[in-house]
Amino acid sequence: MSILSIAIAMFAVLETLNVIMLYFTPGTRKGNGVGVFNAYEKSKADPEVHALITYLINWVAGTKLIFIILLVVILITGNSTTKLFSVIGLILSILSFYWRLYPAIKSMDNKGNITPKGYSKTLGVMIAGFIGIFLIALGLYVVL
Repeated sequence: MSILSIAIAMFAVLETLNVIMLYFTPGTRKGNGVGVFNAYEKSKADPEVHALITYLINWVAGTKLIFIILLVVILITGNSTTKLFSVIGLILSILSFYWRLYPAIKSMDNKGNITPKGYSKTLGVMIAGFIGIFLIALGLYVVL
């Protein structure tokens, strides 16, 4: 199994765990659960708002599931070129987190809307770790 396949498989497993958590325990503060957002609990007081939040959580989980399945298809049927460009695509798409999502969660964290405090930094480091793993795998693939 190539280094790119290993990196893709590891990411697919981690994202699968995240999807399971979003579908079955969305309010958790573990993994990347929305329970870290104080507004999640507050939304339960307004059924209309909570229904929207629940819909959006399931939409995110469903979207992640689409990408996971595509990654599995790439792992099973993709040649080395397909895997190479898939890893590059994953790096670029994961980097988009820092464009909109990170500024938003950092702002909420600074305002005290996230529990535990500092979670935005933890999430930012975790996402950077994913990017780093893919960059290392990409570098090793090119060198070897």
